[in-house]
Amino acid sequence: MFKGIKDKLKYKSGVKFLNEALQQPVVPADRTHGITSVGCIVDMDQFADTDVFYQFQEEYALRPNAVKIIGYKSYYDKNSPYSTPVFSDKDLGWNGSIENSYALEFLSREYDLLVNYYKEDNLLMKLMSVKTKARFRVGFREIDSYFNDLILDVALDDFTVFKKELKKYLGVLNEIGP
Repeated sequence: MFKGIKDKLKYKSGVKFLNEALQQPVVPADRTHGITSVGCIVDMDQFADTDVFYQFQEEYALRPNAVKIIGYKSYYDKNSPYSTPVFSDKDLGWNGSIENSYALEFLSREYDLLVNYYKEDNLLMKLMSVKTKARFRVGFREIDSYFNDLILDVALDDFTVFKKELKKYLGVLNEIGP
């Protein structure tokens, strides 16, 4: 019973942190142009094939380790091997902190492009998105526009269309070459 109350209080403090973070102005990045690094926050409960995000390396002519992916699963077994680093609801700490080494490593980097590849209204994925240092963010229309600079209205399971639309709009915005 104590664990249930503790989890509810952590959730409430996380929501409070998120609401406060949404009130803060977005800090502009030092770089102003071009895509050299991509971070992807993926809802693996809805889209399990995270390897497709490595296609961004070839698509945007990036160096080999320029794409970083972290997946969210509502529940995962720490003893099960995942090819993608994973975080879950049980990694929520006090005041919106995320207590997961993979998540902290992901958050320690800066990205030119952050792909919020989720449609669920989930506190942990939103916290990851808010805490990630990124110059340009892209996601789906189901999530609040604060989290994304570019909003695409495509199906979550159709990565090919997502990738094509993203490339088209990044070209229009002069972020990538034709």
